[in-house]
Amino acid sequence: MTFFNLIKPEDFMLPCLNKQLIGLDCLGCGIQRATLLVFKGDFLMAFKMYPAIYTLFLLALFLIFNLFIKFKHDYTIKMGLIILNVSIVVISYFIKIIN
Repeated sequence: MTFFNLIKPEDFMLPCLNKQLIGLDCLGCGIQRATLLVFKGDFLMAFKMYPAIYTLFLLALFLIFNLFIKFKHDYTIKMGLIILNVSIVVISYFIKIIN
């Protein structure tokens, strides 16, 4: 038995305080599990868990890339990606609440 078989990433995930205290999911519920699913290679289940996971990765990559290389319209691209991410998070949250 190896060391990596003894440690599971699920054991280190932070609990959602909103869900524990109020009983309702927050806008970020599922992002940790979705990220873990992406790293495990289960891309469809990660999208079902948290639909904004891929656009958040895209935003993070763009922000990191933009630290080193500046673009002419980088502010417009950043704001567009942020608005896209917020829209996906809010719409998927309302769909989750309704269902």
